[in-house]
Amino acid sequence: MTSEKKVALVTGANRGIGFETARQLGQKGVTVVVAARTSQAAEETAAKLKSEGIDAFPVKLDVTKAEDRTAAAKTIGDKFGKLDILINNAGVASADGFTPKTIETTERELQTIFETNLFSVVALTREVLLLLKKSDAGRIVNLSSILGSLTLHADPTSPIAGFKAFAYDASKSALNAFTIHLAFELKDTKIKVNSAHPGWVKTEMGTDAAPMEIPDGAKTSVELALIGTDGPNGRFIHLGQELPW
Repeated sequence: MTSEKKVALVTGANRGIGFETARQLGQKGVTVVVAARTSQAAEETAAKLKSEGIDAFPVKLDVTKAEDRTAAAKTIGDKFGKLDILINNAGVASADGFTPKTIETTERELQTIFETNLFSVVALTREVLLLLKKSDAGRIVNLSSILGSLTLHADPTSPIAGFKAFAYDASKSALNAFTIHLAFELKDTKIKVNSAHPGWVKTEMGTDAAPMEIPDGAKTSVELALIGTDGPNGRFIHLGQELPW
């Protein structure tokens, strides 16, 4: 049976921006499938949201594991019959944080960060694409970062000029390329694909030095998840403003 309500899958939904994105979507009447690396984390997340009156459903999903991606897609298809929103929120940074380094970046670090931030996003999107095509208004939101902007990195006067953590930045630039290419491929469907920059947010990755609170960091993803037919497609957005690639 196909659900009449919108159904959203949020990866990395057990904490930070992912949890708040699921919460805000749920508050707007969307059924949220909350994905986490372990069943326990997913179930605890769903329970928290349900206690707030939100329709939440847990799913175990380590985005780097093919068997988890396949199982999650089957579970969603069996239970809901479609998927309206995919929030590719799960992501990782270097163990060194955002320390500027380029040539010293190891092959292992590049592989680890790209595995989560790009390869797994492509693979999961592929798994659920048929379910998204069953939606009347499919939406894919890829959680990027302003640090993926090649235009701003190339400008020595830009505010991000000194934040050159190569593996992380390059993974987000590549994710943006995926957004552009997939939006073009799906341009004749009802699916819209966009990259979201949440802002510098007080999360485990963003640290307490960040100026934005988590609720504000989730706003861009939520807005892009619920855009209408006249909304952006194949764009890089932060709080309604387009960013340079």
